[in-house]
Amino acid sequence: MPFQELKPKVTAILNTEELSVDHRMTQICELLKESIPYYDWVGFYFKNGDKEELKLRSFAGEPTDHIIIPFGKGICGQVAVSNENFVVADVKAQDNYIACSMFVKAEIVIPLFVNGENIGQIDIDSHTANPFSKEDELFLEFVNKEVAKILS
Repeated sequence: MPFQELKPKVTAILNTEELSVDHRMTQICELLKESIPYYDWVGFYFKNGDKEELKLRSFAGEPTDHIIIPFGKGICGQVAVSNENFVVADVKAQDNYIACSMFVKAEIVIPLFVNGENIGQIDIDSHTANPFSKEDELFLEFVNKEVAKILS
């Protein structure tokens, strides 16, 4: 499904106020995983209180052992420090990659800002080599801006 068709669906889910924030975020993960063939795992990590670590909050895909990720460790931990998008075409080429599944070939992580502060991120793993484009980045930035509205 093209990203433009997904945008109103993302907004509609997030505006369903009778559902909890966590439920809405899980629905977003499920929508993206089901709608984009190369999104094999989709999750949101957030800063864990005042600790220098991320904690998994919502996801769709195989369960992961990586519920807590220290800042600086792995792609997610690096984005928590850099505040910048990180697109990994080939996870095997990354020294600081945390393997979640032997099937993961690529990853994209986009920081989520509320009031200018990086409070979390959306993380997507793909079993397809080098699948992510600039369009993925722009779409996921849109998703994070919409999610930020229900967190602020």
